[in-house]
Amino acid sequence: MDLIAALQFLNLNQVSPDWVDAVWDLEFTERKPLDHVVEDELCAGGEKPFRDLYLHLLQHAADQQQSAGRDGASQGVWVMLGENGLSVKSLVAVLSYFVLTAKAKGANVQQRVCGLYAASVYLLLLGIPGSIANKVFHEVLLDTCSDLTSHCWPQESGRKRKKDGLKSSQADSKRSKPQWRDAPEMEMDEEEEEEELHFSGQELMKIRDAVAVLLQSLLHLLQTFPLKDRPQSASNCTQIFSKLLYFEPVLGELTFAAPRDLCQLKSVPEMAFYGLKLLCSPRHGEQKESLRRVFHRLLYVILMMNKAHSGKPSLLVPSQAILTTRDQAVHFVCHLVEELKELALPFLQILLQHICFQMVEKSEYRNHGAQAVGMLTCQLASVDYAHFIKWLYKFSAHSKMVHRLFSVDVVMVLLTQPERSVEECQDLELARFLPHKFLIQDLLFARRMDESPTVQGHALSCLAQCLELPSLNVTRAVHNLFSATGTQTVLEEELTTGSSSSQKTYRTLPFRTVELSSADSSSCEAKENLALLLRRVRDSKTNVRKAALQALVGLLKHGVIPTTWENLETLAERSRDPAVSVKKKALQCLAELLAAKPECIVVQKAWLHAVVPAVVDSENSVQDKALEVLDQLLLSQVKPYCEQRHLDRSEKLTWDLLGLLCNECQNLSRYFSRAFTIWSKQNKFSPTFISNLISHTETEHAAGAWLLLSKVVSSVTRVPYAKILDAWDSMVRSPSVNVTNCCHILSVVGDIAAHLNEDTKDRIVADLMSWLKTFSLSLEVISASMQTLYQLGSSDDIKHTQAFLNQHCGELVSVCEAYLASIILSENGTQNLNEDLMIKHLHTLGVASLHCPAKVGKRTVLLVESVLTSHSEKLAGCQEDLPASLPLSQFRENSLPTRIKAHGVIALGKLCLQHEELVQKYLPVFARELEVGTEVAVRNNIVVIMCDLCVRYTNIVDHYVPNISACLRDDEAVIREQTLIMLTNLLQEEFVKWKGSLFFRFMMALVDPVPAIASLCEYCLLHRLLKKNPEMFSQHFIECIFHFNSYNKHKSYNKFPQSEREKVRFSLKGAQHREKRFRIYRFLLEHFTDAQRFNTTNKISQTILACFADEELPLDADGAEILSETFNVLSLKELKLQAILAPAGGAGGEEPEEENVATMTKVVLQVAQKKVVSQVQKKAFIENTVPLIISLKNLLEQKRSPVLKDLMGYLQVTMQDYRNEVKEFFTGDEQLAAEVEFALKTAEKERELQEQLESCSLTPGAQTPTAKRLDPKSPAKRPLLPFNFATPQPPRPSPASSRLTLTDRRERPSRQEEQSQFLERTAIVGGVNNRAFSTPKGFNISLTFNEGLSAIFSDQGTSLSGESSVLHMRPNEQPAPGPRRWNVQSPLRQRKTSARV
Repeated sequence: MDLIAALQFLNLNQVSPDWVDAVWDLEFTERKPLDHVVEDELCAGGEKPFRDLYLHLLQHAADQQQSAGRDGASQGVWVMLGENGLSVKSLVAVLSYFVLTAKAKGANVQQRVCGLYAASVYLLLLGIPGSIANKVFHEVLLDTCSDLTSHCWPQESGRKRKKDGLKSSQADSKRSKPQWRDAPEMEMDEEEEEEELHFSGQELMKIRDAVAVLLQSLLHLLQTFPLKDRPQSASNCTQIFSKLLYFEPVLGELTFAAPRDLCQLKSVPEMAFYGLKLLCSPRHGEQKESLRRVFHRLLYVILMMNKAHSGKPSLLVPSQAILTTRDQAVHFVCHLVEELKELALPFLQILLQHICFQMVEKSEYRNHGAQAVGMLTCQLASVDYAHFIKWLYKFSAHSKMVHRLFSVDVVMVLLTQPERSVEECQDLELARFLPHKFLIQDLLFARRMDESPTVQGHALSCLAQCLELPSLNVTRAVHNLFSATGTQTVLEEELTTGSSSSQKTYRTLPFRTVELSSADSSSCEAKENLALLLRRVRDSKTNVRKAALQALVGLLKHGVIPTTWENLETLAERSRDPAVSVKKKALQCLAELLAAKPECIVVQKAWLHAVVPAVVDSENSVQDKALEVLDQLLLSQVKPYCEQRHLDRSEKLTWDLLGLLCNECQNLSRYFSRAFTIWSKQNKFSPTFISNLISHTETEHAAGAWLLLSKVVSSVTRVPYAKILDAWDSMVRSPSVNVTNCCHILSVVGDIAAHLNEDTKDRIVADLMSWLKTFSLSLEVISASMQTLYQLGSSDDIKHTQAFLNQHCGELVSVCEAYLASIILSENGTQNLNEDLMIKHLHTLGVASLHCPAKVGKRTVLLVESVLTSHSEKLAGCQEDLPASLPLSQFRENSLPTRIKAHGVIALGKLCLQHEELVQKYLPVFARELEVGTEVAVRNNIVVIMCDLCVRYTNIVDHYVPNISACLRDDEAVIREQTLIMLTNLLQEEFVKWKGSLFFRFMMALVDPVPAIASLCEYCLLHRLLKKNPEMFSQHFIECIFHFNSYNKHKSYNKFPQSEREKVRFSLKGAQHREKRFRIYRFLLEHFTDAQRFNTTNKISQTILACFADEELPLDADGAEILSETFNVLSLKELKLQAILAPAGGAGGEEPEEENVATMTKVVLQVAQKKVVSQVQKKAFIENTVPLIISLKNLLEQKRSPVLKDLMGYLQVTMQDYRNEVKEFFTGDEQLAAEVEFALKTAEKERELQEQLESCSLTPGAQTPTAKRLDPKSPAKRPLLPFNFATPQPPRPSPASSRLTLTDRRERPSRQEEQSQFLERTAIVGGVNNRAFSTPKGFNISLTFNEGLSAIFSDQGTSLSGESSVLHMRPNEQPAPGPRRWNVQSPLRQRKTSARV
C-alpha cells in the first residue's frame, strides 16, 4: 500500500476523464492544459513526491520481477492499481503532462526535475511485466521520455549547433529541404535561448541527479522490455545514448563490464555505454542490425562530429572532453569486438572504412582519426587485417584529396605497430599486404607522385619520419627504395592518377561496406626515386619543397643515400628559395644534418654555403636565424687553448668550419664579413673572446683564429697588440707564408694601425716595402699589403696621407716600370721571361697606381700598353716625349703569353680609372678588341674593365654599351655569362638604361644554348630587374616581334642603329628559329599582369593589324611573316586574361575541402570579377579587333595569301570562349561568321573523334596504351546523389529515368536481390533505365548490405548483364564514350545543295 500512498499526490481521481481522453487522442505530441486548481495541487509538492513514487515503484518492480521469475505471477502492480480504483490511462496522461511541461523551453528547474522523474516513473511502469496488456506502452511517449534529457539539460552550444544545422542543410538533398520552412522558428528559438535563465550550480546538480535517475530507469527498461519489434525506438535509444557520452567527464577508466547492480554505474557516460551494450543484445532485435546501428553512431563520436537526424555532420571543437569521449568510444568498440568475436568483426571492418571515408582535411582530426584506426586494427586477425590493408591500398588512390591524405596518416600509425607475420595468413595473395614493406613502398611512397601538392608533401614528410621509427623492417624498406644501383634515371615526366573531385568533405554515407577497386601502379627504381625526390625539392609548390627537404635530410642522416656534393648542393640551394618558409626549412634541415654528421666535410661545406649567405637575405627573420646559428657554432664555442685538454665535439666542429672558410669556402668571405658588421653593433665581442682567439694563433687552429681576428679587431677597443706584432714579425721572417693567414694578419695589422706609435708604424712600413719589392708574394697578398700600407699611412690630414702614398706607392710604380722596360725594350727580354714575375709586377703596378695617380706618367702607360701590342721601337726612340697610343688593332701581335696580356688589360684599366683622358683614348681600343680579339681571357677582362669604367665615367662609356651587350652573343660561354652579370649590376644601379637594342639582346640570353646561362638570365630579369621596372616587359613586347624577325619597314619599331654584323648576330628570323622566338614571347607574357595583357592585345591590333589592313605595311614575303607571327602570338594562351582562365574556388584544380565564409566570399568575388572582365574584353574585341579582322580577311583573300590560315586559326582559338555569340561578333560579315562556326564545329568533331580513337579497345577488359594518357577530367560531370540515413524506403521510379536509391530496404533482401552501387567515372553498363552520375575516378565504391551483413570481402566482379539495378562506372583507364557528334556540314556545301534544288 506504500505505492498507493505515494500515488495520492497525483490526484488521479480528480483528473477529468475528458482531459485524459484528449491527451491520448493527441498522441502525446503536445501538452493539453489542465484545470488550474488541479495543476496547482499537482505542482505544490515539488520533486520530493516524485522521488518517493519512483523509489516505491522501483522496489515493487524489483519484487514483481522476482515473483514473476519464481511463480509466474506478474500482475501485482496492475492489480493493486485496479483494486484502488486508479486508472492506468489517467496515470500515463498525468505523467505525460509533467514530461511535456519539462520539455518546453521556458521550464524552470522544478518543472524539469519533476518531468525527469515523471519520465523515469513511466519507464519503470513500462518495464513491469503486463504493461503492454494494460496499455501503458505508447511509442511516441516512450521516445519523448527517453530523449527528455536533451531538453532538460541546458545546452551551452545549442545555438551554435542550430546554426550549423541550418548551414548544413544548404548542401543537402531534397530530404533536408523541409528544414528551410522551419527557419523562422529556429530564429525564434535562438531569441528565446538568449532570454533563458542561468542555473546555479546547485540547480544544475538537481537536474543532473534527475537525469541519472531517468537513465537508470531506461537501463531497467532495456533489461526487461524487448525492442525487437520496435526498430525505430531502438534507433532512437542508440542516438540518445551516443549523445549522453559527452554529458560529463568520467573519473578513472571505464571497464564496460556488465554491473551487478545499476546503482554501481555512477557517471552518465558510463550508463550510456552500458545502454549501447544492452542494445546489442539479441533481446532488442537481430544482433547484426543492432551492431550496425551502434557502430554507426559511434562512428561520429570517433570522428568528433555532431550528427543530427538529417543533414551532413558538423565538426566538434576537439577539446579535452571530446578527445576523452572519443578514446572511450574506441575502447568500447574494442570491448564489443572482444566479446562478440566473429559477429562484430564485419562491422569493425565497416567502421574502419567509414572512418577513412568520412575523414575531414583538418590535420588535428586526421591525426586522431588515424590513431583510432590503428587501435581498432589491433582487434583484427591477420587475415582480416590483410583485407583492410588491401582496401586501404585501393582507398589511397581515391579521387578526393583528403582521402589520399588520410591514407598516408593511417599508414604512419600502422607502421608503429608490431609487424604481422606472413605465416599467419594462408592466402598468398593476402599475405603480401601484411609486411610493413608493402605499407611503405606501395601505399606511402606511391603518393610521392600524387596530383595534389598537399598529398605529395605529406607523403614525403612521413617518409622522413619512417626512418626515425625503431622498426628495423621499416628502415630496411626505405633503404630498398633508394639503395639499388645500376638504374638509369629516365623520369622526364610524372604520371599521376586521379583527378580532383567536386564533392564536399562532409557527407552522410549509408553505414555499409565501402569497397574500392583500382589499377596497380608500377614502382620506380632506386635512382629514379632519388631523381624524383630531388625534383620535388624544386617543385613549384611550397609545401612540397619543404616536405622533400625533410625527406632528403632523413635519407642523408641515416645513410640511405650517399652524402655527395650533388645531393647536398640541392639541399643548400633551397636556402635561397623564393619562399621564406622554405628558406627556414632548408636551414633547419642542414642544421639537423650537421648535428647528425658533424665530422663530414661535405656536410660542413653545404651548411656554410647555405647559412653564411643567408645573413644578407632580404627577409629579416631569415637573417636573424642565420646569425643565431652562426653565433652558436662559430663564436660561442671559442674557448682558451690548452694542450692537455681535448676538444669536445662542438669545439672541433667550430674549428673545422673556420678552416673551411679559410680555404675551400673563401668565396663566402663577403657574407661572413656582413655578419660581423651586424654583431659589432650588438657588442658581441668581449676582451675574453679576443684573448681566447689569440691563444689559438700559434696552434693548428691558427687559420681560423686569424680569420675571426681579422673580422672583430676593428670593432674592439682593447686588443693585445704585442701578440699581434709578434705574429707579424714571425711572419715577415718566415721563408714560406700561408697566403690566407698572411692576408688575415695583414688585415689585423691594418685595423690596429691607428693605435700604434710612429716607430712601430715605420718599422712595419719598412718591412712591407721590402717584402713587396721582392715580388715573391702571391697576388692576394700583394693586394692585402697595399691595403695595409694605405691604413698605416692614413691620417686626418689628407695631404699628409697622399704624400705618404706618393712616396711609397710611387716607389713601387717606379720599380715596376723599370722591370717592364727591361723586358719590353730589350731585344732579348722575352726569351727567358718569368711569366709569374711579370704578372706580379703588372698587378703591383695596377694596385699601386690607384693610390698615387700623380706618379703615373706617359712612359708607364705606354709600357703597359706594350704588353698588349708590339711597338717597343717607338718607346726606345722616344724616351722623353712619347707619342699617343693607337688602337691595338693597328699594331702587330707580340709574343707575350695570354696570361700576361690578360693581366696587362687589368692594369691598363686601373690606370684609366684615375685618368679621364686615358678612358677617352682607350675605350675605342677596348671596343675594337671585343670585336676582333681572339684571346678569351683578354676579352673577358675588357668586359669587366668597361663595366667598371661605366660606373665612374657613365656618360663616356654609355656610347659603348652596344659593344658590351654584343658580347651576349659571344662564341665563348664564359664571356656571355660575365657580360650578363656585369650588365645586370649596371642596370640595377641605373648606370645603364634600357635604350636601343639592349633589351632585345638581353632576351637573346633567354635562349642561350647553355641552360645555365639561360637560367641565370631568367633570374636576373625576374628577381633583379623586373621588380625595379614592372612595365619593362610590356613596353618592349611588340617591338620584339619586329626585332627578332629583322623587320624594319614599320615607321616606329626596330629603328635603332645597328651594324650589319650585329643584325645578323642577334637575328632570330626564319622558321628554324621560330621555337626560340616563341619561347621568348611566352616568357614575357607569363609575367604580364592582366592589365598589361589587355593593353598589349589592343595595341597589337592598332599598331600591327591596322597597318596591314590600311596597307601602310606591304603584304610582301616579310610582311606575311610578320602578320602570321602576330596571329600566332595573339593565339597564345599566355596572352589570355588569367582572371578568365583561372577556375573559381581553388587553384590547381583542387577544390577547398571545407566551406567557410572566407572561401565562399573569395569564390563569389572571383566569379564576379571573371564576368566583368569577360564583358570588357568582349566589348574591346568587337569594337577594336573585329573590324580589322574583317578587312584583313578580305585583303588576304584578294591576294590569296597563306596567312589566311593563321587568321582563321586565331579566330578559332579566340571564339572558343564565345562560341554561342559568333553571329553577334561578326554582324558585318555573315560569311565569316558561318566560316568561324564551321571551323569551331569541325574542331570539336575532330577532338571528339580523337577521344574515341584513344578510348577504343579490342575487348571490354583491354585498353590501348593511349587510353592511359587520356585527360583525367570527365567531360560531363554531375553532382553525386545525396547519401542519407533516413528510414529505409523502397525505390521510387522516376518518369524520365529510374533513380537508384542509396537507402536500405525495410525487409531483409535475399542475396539475389542485393543491390550494389559502383560509383565511378560516368558510364552506364547495365539496365536501360539506370542513370549515370559523376564520381571519383580510378576505383569503385561498392556500398552493399545483405541480410544485415556487409559483403566486405567480395573481390570478384559483378556480372554486367545480369542485374539491371547495378550502376557500374569504369575506372580512369577506360573512359566513357563522348556525347553524340554534331552532324555539321560546311556552309559552302549547304549552298551547293540548295543551288541544285
